[in-house]
Amino acid sequence: MLHSVIIPCYKSDQTIRRVVELTMEEFGRMDRGDVEFVLVDDCSPDEGKTVRALRGLVNDYKNVRVIELAKNAGQHNAVMAGLNFARGDIIIAMDDDMQTHPSQLPKILGKLDEGYDIVYGYYPEKKHSKFRNFGSYINYMTVRILLKKPKDLKTSSFWAVRRFVRDYAVTYQNAFTHMQGVFLRITTNIASVPVEHFEREVGKSNYTLKKLIQLWSNIMGFSIVPLHFATILGYIFSAVGLIGAICVIIRKVVRPMTAMGWPSTMAAICFFSGVILMFLGLTGEYVGRIFLSESNNPQFVVRQIDEYGRPDRQRRR
Repeated sequence: MLHSVIIPCYKSDQTIRRVVELTMEEFGRMDRGDVEFVLVDDCSPDEGKTVRALRGLVNDYKNVRVIELAKNAGQHNAVMAGLNFARGDIIIAMDDDMQTHPSQLPKILGKLDEGYDIVYGYYPEKKHSKFRNFGSYINYMTVRILLKKPKDLKTSSFWAVRRFVRDYAVTYQNAFTHMQGVFLRITTNIASVPVEHFEREVGKSNYTLKKLIQLWSNIMGFSIVPLHFATILGYIFSAVGLIGAICVIIRKVVRPMTAMGWPSTMAAICFFSGVILMFLGLTGEYVGRIFLSESNNPQFVVRQIDEYGRPDRQRRR
């Protein structure tokens, strides 16, 4: 049985070799069959340090393949690039910073052996910053509401899937990728298992507020719940406005001397104008994504593939 380990790499020249070699050692102890590595350089802005480190692994190990992207595609699109080149019967995704530690692989793979299609490792105690943990919580709640994720299912970027899941996942070609959304479309036979979250050994998280918001917004491509929510709010505000108008008329009839308030009128106009503009923007977001999808905006662009004994190739997706 062949296992494919996908690792998206971003400024990881100081950690990626240790991640790969520790993973090899762990597979040797588990005796589960062969393992290959699909390392995806997400156009790291470090003057080629990450690429050189990855090519060094290719030169040292025949089971390492490097996918160099021509532009930064984001973590989820980089994982999708790795899925396109993975050849294993079981595919595993890990991070490049030693926080998803190879020593936890037996827990995830042992759970997969129980018959599940997808197994996530989750962290009872996270080593992220408070800001990152807050962003993760918002993402968790959003996925639960919009994608109908089971309440007891906990997820992370550390997971293992079976080959058929990978085969269906790569048919998704939209540029706005969210891996949980993709997987939840494929199967409900999903489990999660607690794993230890290790401290980041080098540097700090590359996720900024902007990147977290962009990732969160990708969830909308898998749900129309926000549009339903907008419709319901439209009914509510319309009803409130109608009731308010009736109340004003009754009050004017009962007390003819009552002065109509200009400030309250302007406040109401501003409030409802804001609500209308907000949901017009939401609708426009969907229309804009449809336009970008139809315009064949690439999910990722491969500049070069580094693999022992094979010529370089280019691929656009």
